[in-house]
Amino acid sequence: MTPTPQRAAGTSHRTAPVHADLDQVTLESALLALADPVRQTLVRELATANDWERSCGTFDVPVTKATLSRHFAILRDAGLLEQRDSGPKRLNRLRRPEFDARFPGLLDLVLAER
Repeated sequence: MTPTPQRAAGTSHRTAPVHADLDQVTLESALLALADPVRQTLVRELATANDWERSCGTFDVPVTKATLSRHFAILRDAGLLEQRDSGPKRLNRLRRPEFDARFPGLLDLVLAER
């Protein structure tokens, strides 16, 4: 029997999130990510928060945890979101400077729309 590797104290059992290389993100992917009303809400709320201030469980959106997790994955894949684990929480940061450099003005249009 092979021994199970020990985890360091305080580490999460989750797999670390994978983040998109913005040079590889297409305009179509960015537009599709920003087209969904729930993802627009997530982006708007992150735009008004400090980096790493909001954990996944602090967003008031009308979806299940599994669906919310999928929305976060789509935003990560489109280069809009960076996530990191901090104990049991997954914290979020809007990659605004990087996204604005890749798609100038696009995020401003989405954030201005209500």
